[in-house]
Amino acid sequence: MAQELHRATARVLDILECLSASSDGMTLTELAQALGAPKSSLFPIVHTLEERQYLQQHFGTTRYTIGPSSMVLGTAYAANSGMAAFIDVIKKVVATCQETCQFGVLDQGNVLYIAKEDSPEAIRMISKVGNRLPANATAIGKALLSGLSNSEVRALYPDGLPRLTDHTITNMDVLLDELDAIRRGDIATEREESTPQLACWALPLCRGGKVFAALSVSVPLFRCEPKKISLIYHSLQEAKTKMEQLAEMQNFGI
Repeated sequence: MAQELHRATARVLDILECLSASSDGMTLTELAQALGAPKSSLFPIVHTLEERQYLQQHFGTTRYTIGPSSMVLGTAYAANSGMAAFIDVIKKVVATCQETCQFGVLDQGNVLYIAKEDSPEAIRMISKVGNRLPANATAIGKALLSGLSNSEVRALYPDGLPRLTDHTITNMDVLLDELDAIRRGDIATEREESTPQLACWALPLCRGGKVFAALSVSVPLFRCEPKKISLIYHSLQEAKTKMEQLAEMQNFGI
């Protein structure tokens, strides 16, 4: 039987996760509405987090954002988990393909993006570390879902598959067919399923025979020429080999 989560600790994490996903910050009222909690119960937590600089209030406003102490935690994770070596591989993919490369893990039914490197091109995909998107709507998400059984995938979406665009796969049987192909060695793909005018390719990363993360490259449709797609495929394959070797190293913390 799974152990019940500590409610007070979970509330602290809810606040941090909610604000980390907000680029403009949130007022206490907005935070209470987003979390479905009374302001009176959130205020002492927010005040404590602000005093410890995990949150900060913008000067002259009532909006809270993530503070510098939170950045210290993230930096410590990057330094101690071995992410620096992964980021070097990601940068090499971008240098080769000239397109945005993202690294993510599965968080329930979503992709959690934990590293990325932007394309040097003026027109490119804009993303942010810490963002979450429905896994069924992204190539990187499909790569991650391929590590689960079909029954486990179904259990992640009891209310059906979320839709982001008119092209998002919302039929579970269609999604499972794609996941079966990825398990057999196909590259994961998506075309305008998460973002209009954008295509993406991804590969799962495995350690000990299990998928632990995935790597993707995103490209505007007008640059999706056969030569570019071939370059992306080979770059992802090389990066997959290198990252899986890194993941087998001792003390690698993903």
